Amino acid sequence: MILLSAQNISKTYMERRVLDDVSFFLNSGDKVGIIGINGTGKSTLLRILAGTEHPDSGAVIRTNGIRISYLPQIPEFDAHGSVLEQVLAHLPADLKTAKEYEARSVLRQFGLADCDRDISVLSGGEKRRAGIAAALVQPSDVLLLDEPTNHIDNETAQLLEDQLLKYRGAIVMVTHDRYFLNKICKRIAEVDRGKLYLCEGNYSDYLAYKAQREADAEAAERKNKALYRRELEWISRGARARGTKSKDRIERFEQLKNREIPAEAASLQMQSVSSRLGRKTVELEHISKAIDGKPLITDFSYIIARDARIGIVGQNGAGKSTFLRLLTGELLPDAGTVITGDTVKIGYFSQECEEMNPAQRVIEYIRDTANIVQTPDGPVTAAQMLEQFLFTPELQWSTIGKLSGGERKRLYLLKILMSAPNILLLDEPTNDLDIATLTILEDYLLHFQGAVIAVSHDRYFLDKIASEIFAFRDGVCTRYTGNYSDYAEKCAPAAAVEKPKAASEKKERVFHGTARLRFSYKEQREYDTIEEDIAALEQQLAETEAQIAQSSSDYVLLQELTAKQEALTQTLAEKMDRWVYLSDLAERIANGAQ
Repeated sequence: MILLSAQNISKTYMERRVLDDVSFFLNSGDKVGIIGINGTGKSTLLRILAGTEHPDSGAVIRTNGIRISYLPQIPEFDAHGSVLEQVLAHLPADLKTAKEYEARSVLRQFGLADCDRDISVLSGGEKRRAGIAAALVQPSDVLLLDEPTNHIDNETAQLLEDQLLKYRGAIVMVTHDRYFLNKICKRIAEVDRGKLYLCEGNYSDYLAYKAQREADAEAAERKNKALYRRELEWISRGARARGTKSKDRIERFEQLKNREIPAEAASLQMQSVSSRLGRKTVELEHISKAIDGKPLITDFSYIIARDARIGIVGQNGAGKSTFLRLLTGELLPDAGTVITGDTVKIGYFSQECEEMNPAQRVIEYIRDTANIVQTPDGPVTAAQMLEQFLFTPELQWSTIGKLSGGERKRLYLLKILMSAPNILLLDEPTNDLDIATLTILEDYLLHFQGAVIAVSHDRYFLDKIASEIFAFRDGVCTRYTGNYSDYAEKCAPAAAVEKPKAASEKKERVFHGTARLRFSYKEQREYDTIEEDIAALEQQLAETEAQIAQSSSDYVLLQELTAKQEALTQTLAEKMDRWVYLSDLAERIANGAQ
C-alpha cells in the first residue's frame, strides 16, 4: 500500500537547483535512508514529504488519514514549559493523558528522567533527545527523521536504533550514520546533482550498486568517445550527404557531439597539511576537573604519542569536550598540570561551528587563515583546496550566508586544516557532515602526520580511525586498546546488567603492594625490540593488503592472502596489547612507582 508519493518535484534555492523533477514513493513498512553530499537537498526533500515546505513544481500525494511524525534537525520547542509538556505538545488533548506514561518511559530511557524540568535549561544534546522522544510517542504511520543521531551519545544512539528496529510503520531518515543505514534501512535514496537514485537494500548494497552504476556510465562514455572519434574522422574526410545513410550518419555524429557527458562523481580530496612535531607533545600529570561541583576528570595522567589515534566516548555531560578544552588550554585543570611541547600546534574543531560572517565570501574566509599551504605534492592555493573540498569556483565567490549547515561545517573543517596543525582535536566532527566527506576525512586522518583525538558518537567513524578508546564515566577516564567495536565487546557484560565491573575486565593496570617494580631480563629485551616488531608487522600487513587488492581474479591466492591478513592482524593486536603493558610498566618504573 502506497502511503505517500512525491511526483515530479523540483525546488530551487538561491539559484541552486537542489531537486530537479524527482519522484519518490513510500509503501507500508518501507525503511528508507536518504544520503548525499551536504547542500544537495536531502533535508529539503524530507520537509517537502512532511508538508512543512512546498515544492516549486510537482505534488506530494498522501493517503487519506495517514499520520506523519517529523523530527527536524533542530527540534522546535516553546521557550518555556516542562520537558514532558513539550514532548506531548503536538498530541490531541484526549491522547495526552494516555501517552503520558509512554512519554515518561522513553524520556527515562534517553536519560531525561526528570521530565518536570523546564525545557530552557536543557543542553543541545538533551533537547535533541527530547525531540526524538516527541517523534516516537506521537502515533504515526510514517516517521520522518532528519539526522536523528546528531548531538547524542553512543548509548542513546543504540537505544534509538533498538526503537526504530521495533517500529512497525514506514521510516524515511536523512543520516550519515552508516551503521544505522546498514541495520535499519531496506532502501537507499541518494540525492545527487538534483536527481534521486534509488537502490533496494541497505548501505552495503548501495555501495555495490553505486560502483556498478558509475562503472556502467564510464563504459558507455568510453564507447561513445571511441565512436565519436571514428565519426569525426569520417566527417573530416568530407562526408557526401546525398544518400539517406550519409544523412543518418551525420545526424548520429551531431548527436554524439552534443551528447550530455556524465558528470564525474564529486569526491572530497584532502591534501595532508601539517607542521613538524617534536618529541615532546602534550603531557597530562594527575589532572582533575569539576564543573558546577560535578567531577568530570579525576587524577588522570597520560602522555599523548606523536601518532596517537584516540577516540573519546561517554554520555553527554561526562566531560569529553571538557577534556579537549583542557588540552587546548582554554580551560585550566583544578589540580595537576598540562605540559605542552614547544613545537605543538593544535587544530581544534569545536562542536559548535564558529560564528561566520554571512556576508563574507567563502574564499575570503579561507584566505584569512592562509592563501597558500605546503603539501607533500607541493604548494596548494586556497582556491585549489576549496575545490578539493567540493566548493566549485562559483560557490567560492558566493557568500557564506548561502551555504547549508553541512557546507559551513565542511568550510570550518578546511579552515582548521589550513592552519597546518600537528595535533588535531575533533569534537563531534561527524555531526552535519555527509558520508562523502566522512569517508575521505577518515582516510585523511589515517595518514595524518600527527596525533588525532576525536570525540564522536559515530561508531563507524571510531572503528575506522581509533586505535585506543578513552571512556568517560562518573569522573573516571578508562583506556581501552582497539577501536569502538573492540571497546563495545569488552564492555558488553557490564552494559547488560548493572553490577560492579568484573575484576577480569581489561582496563588500566593498577599495581598494589610495596614490592619495587622492575623489568625481568626477558621483559627488558622484549621492551627494547617491541616497537621494531610492531613496525615490521604493520609493514607485512600493508604489503599483504596491497597483494589482495591486486589478486581479485585469483581465487586460490586470494584465500591464502586473506588468511595471512587475518593472522597478521591478530598477531599485531596481541603485540599492541603487550606494548601497552610494557610501556605502562616502564613509565611506572621510571617514576619510581611502588
